[in-house]
Amino acid sequence: MANAIPDDASQPEPLVIVIDDDDDLRGAIADLFLSVGLEVASYGAAAPFLATGIPNRPCCLVLDVRMPEESGLELQARLKSESRQPPIIFITAHADVPMSVRAMKQGAINFLPKPFRDQDLLDAVWEALRYERERWTRDQRLMELRRLASDLTPRELEILKAVDRGLLNKQIAHELGIAEITVKMHRSSAFRKLRATTASDFIRKVKMLELA
Repeated sequence: MANAIPDDASQPEPLVIVIDDDDDLRGAIADLFLSVGLEVASYGAAAPFLATGIPNRPCCLVLDVRMPEESGLELQARLKSESRQPPIIFITAHADVPMSVRAMKQGAINFLPKPFRDQDLLDAVWEALRYERERWTRDQRLMELRRLASDLTPRELEILKAVDRGLLNKQIAHELGIAEITVKMHRSSAFRKLRATTASDFIRKVKMLELA
């Protein structure tokens, strides 16, 4: 497996967040990630991590299952109820099949029993960060598209909803009771505001907005 993340100057560097109550193991894991050029934040429990919050950048969690106060599985459930859950790689010395199945069903990327090979952990993290950077890029593009769409007029939005339904200009004009040339004018204006480059790009952006 290629241990590299595609270069993208528009993205902040990814962050690996390690949460484990074992000080020695947590330090060793952090050193491992630092040795391959990854930025690391580490916590001995869930509470200080939650106090800091999920950073607005591509990140993944390396999370111990059993910790005092709040377990890794409980933290996973809490994050899942929020707007964004970073990819999670569970590590545990007390693995069992039901536990691993539960973790994976809740969206964990991997589940590694202790002791694990350094390379197995690195491979799991590279996989999680590739997934996370793709998601982060999609989210940033959608945020930018929604910002552009905020300049659309009510009539332009009305026409785009019809475009999203697959209607032609003539059908939109008939449905809205306006001239076809008016539809074309508003559609052309929306095309420019959304910074579409081609007709297919315009349709793709309209569908991304989920206007219907």
